[in-house]
Amino acid sequence: MVLRVVAVADTHTFQSDFASVPDGDVFVHAGDLLRAGTLDELAPVAAWLRALPHRYKIVVPGNHDWCFVREASAARAMLGPTVMVLEDSGVELEGVRVWGSPWQPAYHDWAYNLPRGKSLADKWSLIPDDTRLLITHGPPADIGDRTLTRHRNGCADLRERVRVVRPALHVFGHIHEDGGAWRIDDTLFANVTTWECERPPSVFDLDAQTATVVSVPPRR
Repeated sequence: MVLRVVAVADTHTFQSDFASVPDGDVFVHAGDLLRAGTLDELAPVAAWLRALPHRYKIVVPGNHDWCFVREASAARAMLGPTVMVLEDSGVELEGVRVWGSPWQPAYHDWAYNLPRGKSLADKWSLIPDDTRLLITHGPPADIGDRTLTRHRNGCADLRERVRVVRPALHVFGHIHEDGGAWRIDDTLFANVTTWECERPPSVFDLDAQTATVVSVPPRR
């Protein structure tokens, strides 16, 4: 069975600017749905998510999404039962093990910050060995993590854990300037940022039996 995964990140409340959202089986938002991170901001975003036709919908919060930290129960309730929120947790979809984690190397004074080193490595150690679709908000080191100033912002410990687990697909966002997809060994890494919906959603076909994945070019 092939699962079509439609993935976005960094929409920052501009979701209505999408010309369209491609059809698929799984819709993934890899964080930064919001700007200030309030429940008031979340309300229209939640309505948009609930209206999407995808059979499975997954959200991994990002550093702007404070309400998932400060008012977690209310934020999850606002999304409703059809939207799964993954925070160091997983789910199995049609035989595909999915894991989501919102953490990132400390970045200003935002949500889901942890210092580089053991604190982050401990979070990544929770990723199960049989994960086939990994969703994080932040990127691994040296993959889709280059800012406009050419600074690399990714996490080396995340990169190392992905090297061990070898998921078929690892999607993330956070760094707006370096969207794209890169195949390294057995994993397709994808920075699915939309840069506030200036870029279209990313689409991938994931074969559940062979754990292989291909990137699907967006329709123009």
